[in-house]
Amino acid sequence: MESIQKLLSENKAWAEEIKSGDPEYFERLSHLQSPEFLWIGCSDSRVPANEITGTQPGEIFVHRNIANLVIHTDVNLLSVLEYAVVHLKVKHIIVCGHYGCGGIRAAMTNHDFKQVLNMWLRNIKDVYRLHRDELEAIGDVEKRADRLTELNVQEQVLHLAKTSIIQRAWKHENKPHLHGWVYGLKDGVIKPVFKMSAGSHIDPLYAYDDL
Repeated sequence: MESIQKLLSENKAWAEEIKSGDPEYFERLSHLQSPEFLWIGCSDSRVPANEITGTQPGEIFVHRNIANLVIHTDVNLLSVLEYAVVHLKVKHIIVCGHYGCGGIRAAMTNHDFKQVLNMWLRNIKDVYRLHRDELEAIGDVEKRADRLTELNVQEQVLHLAKTSIIQRAWKHENKPHLHGWVYGLKDGVIKPVFKMSAGSHIDPLYAYDDL
């Protein structure tokens, strides 16, 4: 069986298994989407949001990209963010990176990954530059990459807080809370590394005063 056909076959088996245990499951799900969480994660196939958090379809609204970046010119990310905050009224936004991230490791090199990836990875290089002293004091390259992973998550949470989308929601609805997590591929455990509760202080340079 070709690999693509195997996916379709497994889907049918999965759907039948769900329906055998709960015949109305998909009918209910088709009329309901009220997740409490927006997940901004890495595209890495080893980090599926639902599976590692033990949640069901409908419970987490998901956006994924290489190295879980929040970039202020990324219309894709911003449209997901606005929909989740304004229309779904999520209570929490999670930026989840993972140790052993290929994007993080690539950004630590001086290799030319060609134009589009170079542009994307430069955002991680900017995080490295901001925290250069701390990172370069770490002699072990693997531990340095792990720490950059954590700092990258922290910076992406800060990027969320800089958006008018989040600041408007904080002002008028006192939500969502922002969380920075890192997932361990080697043990399957999520490590919280950063948090910003609704209304947290941000650099006044990025604060909107007319929301």
